Amino acid sequence: MSGHSHWATIKRKKGAADAKRGAAFTRLAREIVMAARQGGGDPDTNFRLVLAIEKARAGNMPKDNIERAIKRGTGEAKDGNVFEELTLEGYGPHGSALMVDCVTDNRNRTIAELRHAFSKFGGNMAEPGAVGWQFDRKAYFSFPSSQLSFEKAFDMGVVAGADDVLDAGESVEIIGPVDAFKTVSDALHQAGVTPDDSGLRLIAKQELELDTESTLSVLKLIDSLEELDDVQDVFHNVKLSEEALAALEAA
Repeated sequence: MSGHSHWATIKRKKGAADAKRGAAFTRLAREIVMAARQGGGDPDTNFRLVLAIEKARAGNMPKDNIERAIKRGTGEAKDGNVFEELTLEGYGPHGSALMVDCVTDNRNRTIAELRHAFSKFGGNMAEPGAVGWQFDRKAYFSFPSSQLSFEKAFDMGVVAGADDVLDAGESVEIIGPVDAFKTVSDALHQAGVTPDDSGLRLIAKQELELDTESTLSVLKLIDSLEELDDVQDVFHNVKLSEEALAALEAA
């Protein structure tokens, strides 16, 4: 996860991630729909729905939009689209590994669009399992260190069951097992902390170190993938060095 929070900050400043509010709301709504379909529309009994609603609220999604998405997921409201979830795998340039979470109403279209993006930037799609073994799904939080110091966050994380607490300069990152998400989230809430980023992420077991130019070529592929309507999240195994992040920020 090296450099992730800094990278996310750069993308927010540049407007590179979900530059159009409508695109952001579409992604958030689809996540809510899938969560409600899988576990029902009651957040008290559906942990995944809680995560989706929290992310939607953090993205300033209106309450009415959230409620409509829940009803679409439970079948109370019909919209004619039948969505499914896909996690697709691929190799980017310079031996990088990528995992792409998608929600789509047309599997063939989604796969074709991803295949084109990978090919355009010197990568290729991979068979199921070829890349996935390099990642673990984890609970992830990032928040400004001005809200809670690294030392206090470390102590809180240990008590809440986190695997790791990282000092990322102006921010703090907490990583833990999936089943520790609620415990850590509740602890942060009690401490008055509002995360900039939180959710379940695929985190590489081992990061790949590349030079600055090679790192930027991988990030171009990731940006291209994130622009696709059916893509929810893109995860990778590249270590984001300070040099690469500085070059990205200056671009």
